[in-house]
Amino acid sequence: MSQKILVIGPSWVGDMVMSQSLYISLKQEHPEAELHVIAPAWCCALLERMPEVDKAIVMPLGHGDFKLTERFRLGRRLASEGYDWAIVQPNSLKSALIPLFAGIKKRTGWKGESRYGLLNDLRSNKRSFPLMVERYNALAYPKTQMIDSQSLPNLPWPSLAVDKKNQRLALSELSLDISRPVLSLCPGAEFGPSKRWPEQHYAEVAKHQIKQGKQVWIFGSAKDIPVAETIRHSLPSQLQAHCHILAGKTSLHQAIDLMALSTMVVSNDSGLMHIAAALERPLVAVYGSTSPKYTPPLAEHVAVVHIDIECRPCFKRECPLGHLKCLKDLTPQLVINAINKLQERE
Repeated sequence: MSQKILVIGPSWVGDMVMSQSLYISLKQEHPEAELHVIAPAWCCALLERMPEVDKAIVMPLGHGDFKLTERFRLGRRLASEGYDWAIVQPNSLKSALIPLFAGIKKRTGWKGESRYGLLNDLRSNKRSFPLMVERYNALAYPKTQMIDSQSLPNLPWPSLAVDKKNQRLALSELSLDISRPVLSLCPGAEFGPSKRWPEQHYAEVAKHQIKQGKQVWIFGSAKDIPVAETIRHSLPSQLQAHCHILAGKTSLHQAIDLMALSTMVVSNDSGLMHIAAALERPLVAVYGSTSPKYTPPLAEHVAVVHIDIECRPCFKRECPLGHLKCLKDLTPQLVINAINKLQERE
């Protein structure tokens, strides 16, 4: 009888994209297994673009909700699925409760928040796996084999499927065309201001690229509309017709399919950055307070840009020194140079 695996997935878009590496490895190791992933509703669009996932289950509880009774009820509902193995990706105590309540015999995860007893295949050598994607991937293999990152048999990169029909519908619905090459900009970052490259810098890149014959699509959530509008309105009036604000106008499915049409993407360290990488689009990744040594974009045609100042990376949501030099002093020309180098390699 084939194995049935439940994964408690992460809550952030970028983390969910990187999770595909784990799912690919699980299917390679257990080709007959049935793989179910439970995650917040906003991540399910990503799961639907991962052929390794047989079923996406919507997590009905919010990211910060403990709600023990609801978790117990959810666990008991899932018990009827008869899972053989649960893998818990988040580090929180509450994320390990559902597999326990579901009566799943084997429960795998990193030590995290005092999860002794909740997990019975507990891993404690997290620091031996520097990259987040390595930590995810290690959970697919036996504990005794996973000594450090060199022990991983392979590290598959995420690769999201594109729906061509949905892509055509999205182009029509948003009155877009691809007569000019598309530069996609992703100027938002849910994490906070210390990840957001200044709007004026994005506008300078947009202006340069439109003059080179490209058009600009600005992606993001509804929260990013003011930033997108600032970028567009900073352009000379005659260039604004070639700059299209998609922030707040697309579903995640549409964003994936439209971004797949990009000839170049410039993004902050964000979920959309990881989506662009998983679509194998040429990508310039702008890092401020965070570091590519932990969550790099996993793709071949990538240029990572940052400046080396004493206080970065600090991994803070807001600049603790109040100057945001790691972003303000990272000039548009550095990004334009990175774009040019990527184009030369194409």
